[in-house]
Amino acid sequence: MNTRQPPPAPAAPSANPSRPRRTALAPLATKPDFALCLERIEAWFHQAVLDRPPVRFYKHNAQFDAGQPLDRARWTSLEERWFDTAYQIESFEASLVGKTFHAETFPVFTPNLGPSVYSAFYAGRLEFAETTSWYHPVLTDLDDLSVLHGDPFASPYFRNLEEQTRAALARCGDRYWVGYTDLHPSLDCIAAWRGIDALCLDLADAPEQLAPLVELSVRDFHRIFDHFDAMLQSAAQPSGTWINIPYRGKLHIPSCDVSTMLSPAHFAEFSQPQLRRELVGMHRAIYHVDGRGVARHLDAILAHPEIQAIQWVQGLGPDWPILQWLPLLRRILDAGKSVLVDVPGEELDEFMRLMPREGVFLCLGVPEGAEAATLARVARWGK
Repeated sequence: MNTRQPPPAPAAPSANPSRPRRTALAPLATKPDFALCLERIEAWFHQAVLDRPPVRFYKHNAQFDAGQPLDRARWTSLEERWFDTAYQIESFEASLVGKTFHAETFPVFTPNLGPSVYSAFYAGRLEFAETTSWYHPVLTDLDDLSVLHGDPFASPYFRNLEEQTRAALARCGDRYWVGYTDLHPSLDCIAAWRGIDALCLDLADAPEQLAPLVELSVRDFHRIFDHFDAMLQSAAQPSGTWINIPYRGKLHIPSCDVSTMLSPAHFAEFSQPQLRRELVGMHRAIYHVDGRGVARHLDAILAHPEIQAIQWVQGLGPDWPILQWLPLLRRILDAGKSVLVDVPGEELDEFMRLMPREGVFLCLGVPEGAEAATLARVARWGK
C-alpha cells in the first residue's frame, strides 16, 4: 500500500479544453501558399486528396543528424546553451535564410528541451547533449511518491519553454509560426520517472501499486497542453509541434514508445485508459507508432475513433526498405486512418505504384534542388 502520495494538483492558468478551431491564422510571407497546404492536410485526415497527396521535405529525426560544438567562451555548459532562449530562436531564424518551403513543409519554431521534459516538470534533471537530452530515473520506491512533489508549472523547464514560446511569438511576425513542445505523459512519463527495467518488473510483480503513479502521469496533461495552446491561439498560430503538421484546431501526437516492452494485456490495462484521457477535447490526433514493437499493439490503437492518423516509423537496419511494411500501411488505411510515412527517394516510384494515394502523407528527404521534380512525380501518382 502506498503510504506517501504526491500533493494534489497545483493551481495553473485556466484553459478551455473545448476551445474552437482557429478561423484565421497569422500569414506567412515565407510560405504564401500555406492556406492551400492546410487544405491538403485536412483532406488527408479524411483519406481524401485535394489535388495531390501532402508532402513534407524533411525526414524523421533529421534534427539529430548533426549538432554544434559548445562555444565555452559564451556558455559554460550545454544546459546553459539549451536555456539560452535568444540563441535558440536566432539559430532557428538563421536556418530560414534563403530557404524555400516546398509543399507541406512549414517554417515552425518548436520550443524544445528534449523528449522527457514532461517528466522533468515534476522532478529530476535533464542531461543535455548537443541535439537531445536524457532523463535519469528518480523514483526508487513505489511506496513513496513524494519525490514527484514538484509543481509542474513552477518547474524551470516549464518556465523556459514558456519563455521560448513568448519570445518566439514576439519575434516571428510573418516569417514563421510557433508550435508547442514535445509532451509525453502516461506510460512514457512513468518509464522516465521509474526507469524502463524497474517499470517492467513493477508490471510483473506489483501492477496494483502503479495506479497512483499512472494517475499522476496524466493528471496535469490537459492543463499543460491548454496553457501553451492558449498562448498560440492568442497570437493566431496553428496547433503544431515537432511533427511539423500545423492544424487549425487542437492537434495532439500521442505515443507510448515503452509499449514495445509490454504485453497486449498490460498495454490494454495501463496505456489505453490514459490514451482515452489524452484524446479528450482534441480536434485531431496522429499516433506515433515507433517501430515493430509498438506495432504489435496497432489494432488496439486503431480502435480509437478520436485518432485520425498514424505516423509509422519503421526503425533502422533490417527494418528498411519501407516496401516490406506495405501490408501494415494498408492495414492502417483499411481501418479508416490516414498514415504519415518516410519514403526514401529511391523507393518512391515503387511505393507509389503499389500504394493508393488516398490517406498517405509522404515525408521525403531529398537533395536540395530536387523538390520540384519530386513533387511532379507525386502529382502523377494514381493518374
